[in-house]
Amino acid sequence: MFPKRCYTQYMTLPIRQALLICFLLQIGGVFFSSPSFAQLQMQVPVTTSEIGLGVGGANYKGELAPNYRFLNNQPAFTVFYRRDISRPITLRGGLMFSHRIVDDNTFSDAAYDLPLPNYRQAELRLSLAELSAVAEYNFLDYYDMRQRPRLSPYFFAGVAALVYNKKLNTDNPGLEEALDEPFDTDLTMAIPFGVGLKYALSKHWNLGLEFGARKLFTDDLDFLSEGDDKRVANPYDKDWYFYNGVSISYTFYRVNCPPKYRTTPGILD
Repeated sequence: MFPKRCYTQYMTLPIRQALLICFLLQIGGVFFSSPSFAQLQMQVPVTTSEIGLGVGGANYKGELAPNYRFLNNQPAFTVFYRRDISRPITLRGGLMFSHRIVDDNTFSDAAYDLPLPNYRQAELRLSLAELSAVAEYNFLDYYDMRQRPRLSPYFFAGVAALVYNKKLNTDNPGLEEALDEPFDTDLTMAIPFGVGLKYALSKHWNLGLEFGARKLFTDDLDFLSEGDDKRVANPYDKDWYFYNGVSISYTFYRVNCPPKYRTTPGILD
């Protein structure tokens, strides 16, 4: 039903013309008021939080794997919670789990057919459980709903606690006494850092890609450390591990009520 004011305003016009003008006014009001409404929504402070999970690969770098190699990734799983504290910065807490088997024959190409691995002939079984807290810096305003497409690359860094279970054995009979070690569980700290990309599938669903490194403060992730014979261990560097994967997350939005004093203009308003 058309507004009464339309009939009054155009009562001197033929009825068909008056109805047509009122109809056009209604349609125009809908379209031209939409941007203003969207801008009003953008001015309302909103806090977001996300829960998500990811799957990818964990990679170890140490005595048995002296260089990072993508083909050495073993399955890894993550769960995380993310919350924004400002437009560019979000905080994230997460858990990551992985189990892997790596040995001196892991690198199959000729570049890694070296005397030390051939002499050592060791195999490592390693399970990881990581609890991390990182800050992410988003290079674009990811929560600006006007972006098409809505995405942002980001950099992250933080701290992590790592619980790892390991077992080492060798096929060299002359090194069994020195290298054969039973399962042992240890705790250490790490510094995670890396880069990623967030992409909005919809208002609530997000897709993520991430690559990150973890610098450890120990060289004992693989039982081979600076205290061992230099013929079986490199005493000059620490162990590392990496995670790269894809994630899916769901965003919750909370509209923050403005302070009460804003409802009553002050002297300076």
